Amino acid sequence: MGNTGARPLDGITIVEVGQLIAGPFAATILGYFGADVIKVEQPGRGDPIRGWRLLDRGTSYWWRSLGRNKRSLTLDLHEAEGRELLRRLIDRADVLVENFRPGVMEEWGLGPSTFEKSNPGLVFARISGYGQTGPYRHRHGYASVCEGIGGFRYVNGFPGQPPVRPNLSLGDTVTGLHAALGIVMSLLARNRLGRGQTIDVAIFESVFNLMESVVPEYSGAGEVREPSGTTLTGVVPTNTYPCGDGKHVIIGGNGTSIYQRLMRAVGRPDLAERPDLQTNEGRVACEAEIDQVLASWCASQPSTDVLAVLERERVPSGPIFSVADMFEDPQYQARELFEEVEVGERRFAVPAMVPRLNETPGRTTWPGPELGEHTDQVLAELGVDADARADLRARGIV
Repeated sequence: MGNTGARPLDGITIVEVGQLIAGPFAATILGYFGADVIKVEQPGRGDPIRGWRLLDRGTSYWWRSLGRNKRSLTLDLHEAEGRELLRRLIDRADVLVENFRPGVMEEWGLGPSTFEKSNPGLVFARISGYGQTGPYRHRHGYASVCEGIGGFRYVNGFPGQPPVRPNLSLGDTVTGLHAALGIVMSLLARNRLGRGQTIDVAIFESVFNLMESVVPEYSGAGEVREPSGTTLTGVVPTNTYPCGDGKHVIIGGNGTSIYQRLMRAVGRPDLAERPDLQTNEGRVACEAEIDQVLASWCASQPSTDVLAVLERERVPSGPIFSVADMFEDPQYQARELFEEVEVGERRFAVPAMVPRLNETPGRTTWPGPELGEHTDQVLAELGVDADARADLRARGIV
């Protein structure tokens, strides 16, 4: 929360409706880089993320990070007056981010066509599990399920065992990144076209976008990439190895010159020079032999010694960090990857966001606000006077 200069999205207003992770994460990124994000929440309840995982006096630490830089406005969208206020808010916005089930915004009279005349410059970003079209459009699209249908879970795990999920909502986060990219591209296109457009972002497609060569290998060669544990199919050596101190290291020794340095470093110059191991194809054929050599060498000494040798020999390698390790690491500190926020008398860190812009960097201005903290402020900007706001509040509309 140090710099106070201009940011690239200063002057852009984003209205965020929906909840949980994918849509809100997209808006968090854009708010970090200067957009005025107005988050619309249900009165009395708010975004469920406020109550997920570890709590600090009833509010999650996660919310303080995901809700940073946003203004919280409560509106009951099940009531016509709440929807009308939202319509007025969207009419003044540059971007709408919504992640309701496809069709909900249309049912409320708030679909993209509603704003074609009243706000032709609007960028209407729609996030859902399966997209706005197709036979699956109305299915519940949680990231965990979409990671499966998008192909990620199939390749993630060990042969013969159930697929593994990372202990993160990876599909949601990846989708948020895709949505943020689409929004920025649409804002750039608006400068040229003179109008906004609708963005259709599906969680399963965002996951599918990570599948590298899986599609052309299947289409061109009939090859289905299978799970491969801690290795990467068709690239050798690259693996995770346990060391003598019980910790693990990652070694990426693919690339012939790197492989040769690695084999010499572990005391096997014979393997470094062996003619059949001078190409990746040859090393793939001998993967088990190479992995056994590296596993034995790592197991014979502490991870610190392993990494010191490999660093000296310029072999890509590193430890596996927990969040506690990150806080102690000098590279994390040098890159200023933790930003301290204040909630009441409590102070704690949230992650800084990337990419880094040297002229117009982003920043955390405030942590996720209390539910409805900015309701009066935002409604006043819409021209709703104090008496009308009090009436709306008394009737539970806000």
